[in-house]
Amino acid sequence: MTDVTMGRRRLLKMFGLSATATTAAVLQADPVLAATLGHDERTGVSPVDYRAPTGLAQDTDAKRTALDWIGAHEGAITGLSDEVWEHAELSLREWKSALATARLLKANGFEITWGAGGFPTAFVATYGDGGPVLGFNAEYDALPGLSQKKGAGSHDPLVYNHDAYGPSYGAGHGDAHNALGAGGTAAAIATAHAIRAHGLKATVKLFGSAGEEQLVGKAYAVKAGVYDGLDAFLDWHPFNVTMPFWNTTSALVSATFTFLGASGHGGSPLGNKSGLDGALLMATMSEYLREKNVAASGRFHYAVINGGGAPNVTPDMCSIWFFVREGSPARARVLYDKIVACAQAAAQASQTRLVHRFHSATWNLLANKAGAELLNDNMQRIGAPEFTDADQALAKAVQKSLGKPEAGMPTELTPLTPPAASYTGGLSTDTADISWQAPTAVLLSAAYPTGIPNHNWGVTATAATNSGHQALLSAARYLAAAAVDLIEQPDLLAAMRQEFEDRTEGVGWASMIPDGTQPPLYQPPDDFLRETGQSWPPPGVTWPVPQVVATEQLGTTGPALAPVT
Repeated sequence: MTDVTMGRRRLLKMFGLSATATTAAVLQADPVLAATLGHDERTGVSPVDYRAPTGLAQDTDAKRTALDWIGAHEGAITGLSDEVWEHAELSLREWKSALATARLLKANGFEITWGAGGFPTAFVATYGDGGPVLGFNAEYDALPGLSQKKGAGSHDPLVYNHDAYGPSYGAGHGDAHNALGAGGTAAAIATAHAIRAHGLKATVKLFGSAGEEQLVGKAYAVKAGVYDGLDAFLDWHPFNVTMPFWNTTSALVSATFTFLGASGHGGSPLGNKSGLDGALLMATMSEYLREKNVAASGRFHYAVINGGGAPNVTPDMCSIWFFVREGSPARARVLYDKIVACAQAAAQASQTRLVHRFHSATWNLLANKAGAELLNDNMQRIGAPEFTDADQALAKAVQKSLGKPEAGMPTELTPLTPPAASYTGGLSTDTADISWQAPTAVLLSAAYPTGIPNHNWGVTATAATNSGHQALLSAARYLAAAAVDLIEQPDLLAAMRQEFEDRTEGVGWASMIPDGTQPPLYQPPDDFLRETGQSWPPPGVTWPVPQVVATEQLGTTGPALAPVT
């Protein structure tokens, strides 16, 4: 039995179907996941005999103009990446990083519209008018706790917050969004220069996206129609390999559960009601779901946000933040409902009051084979990122520190292959919601060492070094080259569109975010509002947000008993 057959059997088992079931049965069981993985089987694509096509990418004057612009402006492009790395601003608070990105776009002829989707740090930068509308992506948010000194091969936080009882690290670009944003921005500008220099008819839009690490910005912006009207969307992400991405991702739901009780002295706790107890009970209950209620494609993970300040104060408030992932929106909702049930039971058991806040949700990614093949052909022509001996030495030092084989940075492109027939879970991206609105092509470019996971200090260490620079410059070239091909070869764009229509036939996209949900927001500094011409709060936003306050009564042990004599 081949690996392909086994993959298909695993996929069917995930759906609760027998091994003799057909693709039609998979479609009936879950049309969304079938549109991503089942489509390839239905159209005869097999990992056994697949060969990536060549001859899609053309060497033209316009493409050379785009690539030459990137080569001539490497300093400005990598300078933007390094500046954003230095700012290391958390999700939805990317004030300086968003401004730096927008300034480079404006200096190259783009018109900037701020506040996309109701997020102050989100914007749409537009160049051109008419023709096909091509979208690019920029993200610039950092992650908490992943501060790291640039170029350091062992864990050495740049920002260390001393506290006698609980030290912590500052924020850092452990997902290399500094490189992601600069690479996407450079690709958009390079494409615009090709349009201008050669009189091409096309429109370029660069979407500055807020809060991707929390899967917030694009999910709300797509629901608001910000990404409507695109003919194609081109995106990339820093990773530990370089390859086109022809696969799906996990659908995701994000929510916090706040348990409210009554505080008191930890030394005489009888009658106190602990919010921390509620959160820990919820976490423990959810762990018992894993064996019998979570499929191989499912994930959930959590973080306790505010568990109290001292052992001798019973905390009357504690929040626990959950990410729930599955292979499709329908499957994510089922798992999410089980998590909610745990929260409700935990509140009852801990005698606390539950405040449940839904934050965001996004679909799984809808890949596009035609788009991946176009990217692949351009990547093969341009070549893999080139790393120096110093880059390799740093990579091996990071790998050694983290107990991974000292393989260094990858020096070759990873071949394009069809996705496996089974989906066993993984990462999520809010680009996924865009992929159900327009044909979307995504690639990965090696910005950090082989074997190192993203969301790790090792990524922060390399993201603003030459390794990160080469990754983002290569990604910019790949994306810009593919964009010029789509403009100059309408048949390629039509093929992406036709595949998109085929995959989405019978699937009606609807945002997973309930109507009327207010997104998580932070009030911007006054100087940011002035420079971007925005006012606060955005339309439709209630501000200040209503407070969450514990008003619970202390518990009782029952009626007072007569003294024993």
